[in-house]
Amino acid sequence: MTEPTPSRGGGAEDGPGTEEPRDVVKYTFYRVEPGWRRLPRPEREAGKAALVDVLEHPPENVLVGTYSLVGLKAGVDFLVWSVAPALEPVQTLHARVLGTGLGPFLATPYSYLGMARKSEYLGGHAHGGEGTGTRRRPGDRPYLFVYPFVKKREWYGLPFEERRRIMGEHFRIGHKYPRVDIHTGYSFGLDDMEFILAFEADRPDEFLDLVNDLRPSEASRYTALETPIFTCVRTSARRALDLADGLP
Repeated sequence: MTEPTPSRGGGAEDGPGTEEPRDVVKYTFYRVEPGWRRLPRPEREAGKAALVDVLEHPPENVLVGTYSLVGLKAGVDFLVWSVAPALEPVQTLHARVLGTGLGPFLATPYSYLGMARKSEYLGGHAHGGEGTGTRRRPGDRPYLFVYPFVKKREWYGLPFEERRRIMGEHFRIGHKYPRVDIHTGYSFGLDDMEFILAFEADRPDEFLDLVNDLRPSEASRYTALETPIFTCVRTSARRALDLADGLP
């Protein structure tokens, strides 16, 4: 696993421009087509080995995390979470994925692109460094929860100080869950959604309780979209592909 060029970062809401380098974040959800599992086992093993090699030896300055969704989300088998200092290395990684023997049998039902950015709302409320710079780093917690996020237009009609006050409550609730790590990607202008949110946790119930506490918050009134939601289990690339191949 190659560490991307340092560029500092993380934010949980829209913020002012910055001259600092910003990480690109990409969440690519793959489905293995059923025809793959009908191929002879030696052919499947060779295809998996080639894809594992691509994911474990990504292009320079690209950081890759792999997760399984087998049995957890209809139509999705595994996630490749990639972080890079620019768009082109991300393209190179996924072109290499498609070039493996497994590539022709991969569909991409969901794909989200974003970029790290500083937050203008956090102030002294930074959650584990989230929002204080322009860098993203996947951790090693066993569960990841990913979903796109769009705010209602009315939100942007509020005065800035009012928005910051409302977000203060939001952040204080988040501080009650210090073992839930937040990763926010800003997608507006780059992809269809405004934000792509990801939360790492030690246990699913921690994230469930966090979401439950956020539901009645004032900020939630301005949420337009926060689905689909993906529950992902962190695993090696080999394990993710074995599960997609029907090997428990």
